[in-house]
Amino acid sequence: MHERRIPEWLRHAPAPSVRGFAILAGTEAIARGILISVFPIVMYNTLRDTRIVSEVYFVIGAISLVIGLLIPYLIRFIPRRWVYVFGTLMFVAGAISTTLETPGFVITGLALTTFAVATTFVCFNAYVLDHVAKIELGRFETSRLFFSAMGWTVGPALGTFLYAWWRPAPFLIAAIAASAMLLIFLVMRLGNGRLITKSRRPPANPLAYLGRFIAQPRLVTGWIFAVVRSCGWWVYVVYLPIYAVQSGLGSQLGGVALSISNAALFLTPLMLHFMQRSSVRTAVRSGFLMSGLLFLLAGVPSGIPELAVGLLMVGSIFLILLDVSAGLPFLLAVKPSERTEMSAIYASYRDLSGMVTPGAAWLVLLFAPLSGVFTAGGAGLLFTWILARKLHPRLGQARISVESTPTDRNDVLNAIVNAPDMIQERTKLFRWPKEPS
Repeated sequence: MHERRIPEWLRHAPAPSVRGFAILAGTEAIARGILISVFPIVMYNTLRDTRIVSEVYFVIGAISLVIGLLIPYLIRFIPRRWVYVFGTLMFVAGAISTTLETPGFVITGLALTTFAVATTFVCFNAYVLDHVAKIELGRFETSRLFFSAMGWTVGPALGTFLYAWWRPAPFLIAAIAASAMLLIFLVMRLGNGRLITKSRRPPANPLAYLGRFIAQPRLVTGWIFAVVRSCGWWVYVVYLPIYAVQSGLGSQLGGVALSISNAALFLTPLMLHFMQRSSVRTAVRSGFLMSGLLFLLAGVPSGIPELAVGLLMVGSIFLILLDVSAGLPFLLAVKPSERTEMSAIYASYRDLSGMVTPGAAWLVLLFAPLSGVFTAGGAGLLFTWILARKLHPRLGQARISVESTPTDRNDVLNAIVNAPDMIQERTKLFRWPKEPS
């Protein structure tokens, strides 16, 4: 008798690859991209007051921040894979509930999708830090954005057009994409993450790691970069569509403008090449400087709303440059033993910016028109440009130079599409030297 053997791929899950994580992120981009320009319009049409919209976003952002910070504590009692599954299911429920378009269901839908993003984002970052070597983080960030480009480029414009054609359409597509996220996650068989060492001490207080975070200035600075960059996107994504409606430019302009801006995601290989040829510090400072100046000019009253929209669209290209580069100062400084905890800290930038931006906008709208929100956003970006002077001039250069550096655009694209799947052991990871005091 011939002995039947169980296939190897069933007995042992394959090592997750950079491409696999990028595909998972690309699916999430479809789910979020098609709703990102629709939610502000739905909220404004339902509540009819920009300040009330800001208040709702503020409250939801505050709750989401707490949820994101408590996810590492929750993972101690509930397996990480089930937390991620629950997050995707919340996304599906939130998208479906918003189709009813009553104030209660719209706010509930926005809350569920926001909480879902916070939950899955913490788990996703923890999985990435578990399975992607530090020397590959720069390539992963670019690959993630590259695979997400289609969802973020087509989604916003498609969402507004579908909403005008049949209002439930974009929400149903988002629910299907979130279900696909769940399916891809199950196929990848990521489990509960890697166990570095078995702790003999009882679980720490859920907020105890905040002290370790504050004690590391490089982590704090990198986190501030992420917060301010995300605030810039919040200003662009939430208040540009409302500004277009108030200025008589139509409800679809916000989605079209966001789609055109997100087309710059296809330029991320060139942005990576620029970062490699110069430095992470140069890329980060250039992104904050140019986006801050353009947002600031967009807020200057000119009587030409089309000019303000154009300036914001150009400024968003430099926000994408920050998407490529501004997360690296934090990721390169994370200790392997603090992956899960610091993933929650890093993920909190999304929720904190979702609380700070509408809160600041609510204050600005008390004494200024909506264009004043663009001015405030530009001022915050310029402040971070000044803060970025503290970055080490050679930050990330050693990591990037370890890999074979592509020399032209085609090589960059091939390096991303054909990224190797090999994951190095933790003991072989490149250790970043401490900066001189």
